[in-house]
Formats: sequence, C-alpha cells, structure tokens
Amino acid sequence: MRCISCHRLSRDVVCRSCRNRLLTPAVSRRTVGTLEVVSLFGYRTLEPFLLTKHTPVGHRMYHYLGKHFLSPFLSEFADKLPPGSLVQIIGVDEYAGGGYSHTARLIHAVKHPSLEVIHGKLLARNRVTYAGKTLQYRLENPRKFRYTGPCGGEAILVDDIVTTGLTLQQARQTLLANGVDILYAVTLADAQQ
Repeated sequence: MRCISCHRLSRDVVCRSCRNRLLTPAVSRRTVGTLEVVSLFGYRTLEPFLLTKHTPVGHRMYHYLGKHFLSPFLSEFADKLPPGSLVQIIGVDEYAGGGYSHTARLIHAVKHPSLEVIHGKLLARNRVTYAGKTLQYRLENPRKFRYTGPCGGEAILVDDIVTTGLTLQQARQTLLANGVDILYAVTLADAQQ
C-alpha cells in the first residue's frame, strides 16, 4: 500500500515519517451548550485525511485515526477510572453511507476493559447532510436521533468533526432522555481551530 500523503510504499495508510511530520495531536477543548467537547486536532491539520471518508481508502484512514489517536486518548482517560468502572463509547450516527460508517471505524479501534463500545444504537432519522450548510439550515433540519442501546450509565460521545456542535447537542439530549449520562464528547477535529 502507499502512504496517502507522500505516496511512498508503506505498511499503513500513512507512513511513519508522514505521521510524525503531519499528525501531531493538538488537543483542544470547548464547551457547546453544556457539553464539553475535546478535539484531538485542528481541522486544517486533518482536512486531507478526513476528506478520504468519501473515497475507497476512507475506511482504512478512519480506522488508522481511531487506532493511533482516538483509542490511546480514551485509554488514557479509562486508566484513571476507579476499578470496576464501565463507560460506554457511543458513535454519533453510525449510518453506513458509501459502504461503511466512518464513526464506526473510529470507535471500532477502541480497546480497553473499562470502555464498552456501543455500535449502531444512536442513529439520525433525518439523513440530510450538514456539510457546508449554515447554522440556520442546521437549526431548521434537526437530526432527530433515535437511541436503541442500553439505558442508564455513563458514556462518551464520538464524532469525526465538530463545527457548530448542534449534532452533538442533539445526540446528548436523546441519550439523556434514555438515562445515559454524557461525560463529554470527543472529536478528531474542531472546525473552529
């Protein structure tokens, strides 16, 4: 396989040299409503990698980002939990458009005994895309999430990008209505960075 950035032969979708040069996390935090959102990168840093979600290499890229960045971040959090704790990891809208769900690929890489990955249980009933849309458009076209997973407990929401934060807020409200307490949300990139 070839590195998606430099096109040299590589065992992974991004070679070690490009990973060290281009993919250095710059963790940022912001509050959206009452939800704390932690982002691992600024959007500009990850933009070429995130845009692969609509290409044949996207499923490998998102698994790579989950394995090398999301999973270590969440594992570090989980290592600090009291013994016997269990926190759910819930991907926002794991709809499989184009053959796979980029959010599912991210959270699939999370492996820790104190973290329980919940797949495909928080889905939007409104399939409209928000990419490039105004805040007004987003407000007029809510996601209308439906949650069919376990009720109660604590969870961390995961998505690829936070822009206005409306999607995360809507997801949080749906989960709260089902008794799930959201500790915070994690995204790969913050579009405001």
